[in-house]
Amino acid sequence: MPDYLLEAQSMFEYTRRLRRDFHMHPELGYQEVRTAAIVARELSELGLEVTTGIARTGVVAMLEGGAPGPVVLLRFDMDALPITEQTGAEYASQNPGVMHACGHDGHTAVGLTVARLLHAHAGELAGTVKLVFQPAEEGLRGAEQMVKEGVLENPRPDLTLAMHVWNEQPLGWLGVASGPVMAAAEIFKVTITGKGGHGAAPHLAVDPVVAAAQVITALQSIPARNVSPLKTSVISVTMLHTGEAFNVIPMSAELTGTIRSFEQGVRQLVLERFHQVITGVSQAMGCQAQIEVTSITPPVINDPLISQRVRTVAARVMPDNPVHSDYATMGSEDMAYMMQQIPGCFFFVGSADPQRGLDAPHHHPRFDIDEVALTRGAALMAAAAADFLTPPSNG
Repeated sequence: MPDYLLEAQSMFEYTRRLRRDFHMHPELGYQEVRTAAIVARELSELGLEVTTGIARTGVVAMLEGGAPGPVVLLRFDMDALPITEQTGAEYASQNPGVMHACGHDGHTAVGLTVARLLHAHAGELAGTVKLVFQPAEEGLRGAEQMVKEGVLENPRPDLTLAMHVWNEQPLGWLGVASGPVMAAAEIFKVTITGKGGHGAAPHLAVDPVVAAAQVITALQSIPARNVSPLKTSVISVTMLHTGEAFNVIPMSAELTGTIRSFEQGVRQLVLERFHQVITGVSQAMGCQAQIEVTSITPPVINDPLISQRVRTVAARVMPDNPVHSDYATMGSEDMAYMMQQIPGCFFFVGSADPQRGLDAPHHHPRFDIDEVALTRGAALMAAAAADFLTPPSNG
């Protein structure tokens, strides 16, 4: 097996240049026109078969090995977030109000690096690598749209691999777990309607603000008192919009937020209690509630056998890096849509460096990473793909 870490390190300047270019020119979901064009150009220059325009801006490339064998799909997301950057970096966003605050610029650069690494050893591979550069991961179901448009066909993959740089953990840390590793996610919007009135005469009104406050507090009893302590769920109310004047009790209050869970049974329980609590508390306060819940993504569930093999590869490629087999997060990822149909492994690569101030959380205006993490992510992704495509020994 080639030393993919050493080869990835030799390509660090290439990876970093791409990542910083993408970082300076971030594009929102389904708008990744410039990014996709660069991806297609880089892949075409390797002589790969490239298809563009899948899910509007998605790019797929086929890398054929020297012998027949399984098909391994590698997925890399490309989209940015509607956040104004505050890093002060020399490569900061030049697109006002848009920022790569989650690391997808790094993922795209990793994907192109992996393409070069595997292309250099294509003759040693038995099988096919399907390189998928996905748009619109950030809540816009880009993976689901790519699946609908046939990304899992012609040819159909035997397994999938994906990764995420992870600022919750330091450089050198690797997370490769089996089973659920990222949560299912729902978005909710609740409108509580009462009766408006003067702030000085609350007895003549039905106050939706007070009802909303009671609802927000009561919702926290669901994970705490309805879900088993051995299970996991999250309900977060993240926005409360109501009122326009200091002395007016408004007609309504709007709550928005997210629900997270790993298991279908827990998810169903939480959703049932969610509706019951909101309806019951609102009615008890004299108000009516309108509830809208939209599913964003199912959970990401790693195949145990594939994950164990990736852990083995990680220990071989980066023996000095601890590999954690029990890490999971309530964050969500729409790679779940591909992994619902094709078994795979989604792994995490520590990217934080607190001493350099590179430890802001994902989706934060000061988010940035230690770019050495990109080399490690590319090395592990390439080595893992190659391991699954290694011809059987004749001995």
